[in-house]
Amino acid sequence: MTDQPQTAADSPLDRVDDEVRAELTRLRESIDNIDAAVIHMLAERFKATQQVGRLKATHRLPPADPAREREQIERLRSLAAGAHLDPVFAEKFLNFIIAEVIRHHEAIARS
Repeated sequence: MTDQPQTAADSPLDRVDDEVRAELTRLRESIDNIDAAVIHMLAERFKATQQVGRLKATHRLPPADPAREREQIERLRSLAAGAHLDPVFAEKFLNFIIAEVIRHHEAIARS
């Protein structure tokens, strides 16, 4: 820690020792790697759901499948609980993804 007076431009990180700064950097790098993996996994998921959308459109199936959605929500809630993640958060996240998938399926069906 420094004994210099704090200025408005100082970051709270400027006031911690090198060990804490190094640990924070290590943890943030891990978070950044996880975020990148999540983005890549979502991209792969959406590639698969685009294929589902094309198949549904070809066979004139509806873009949404409420029974499948309910099953997936229950499955993800259970997985979340087992992973010590808030099931409510998992459900909100999946609902966001499902809404986007349905939007894509509707667009595919119109094309």
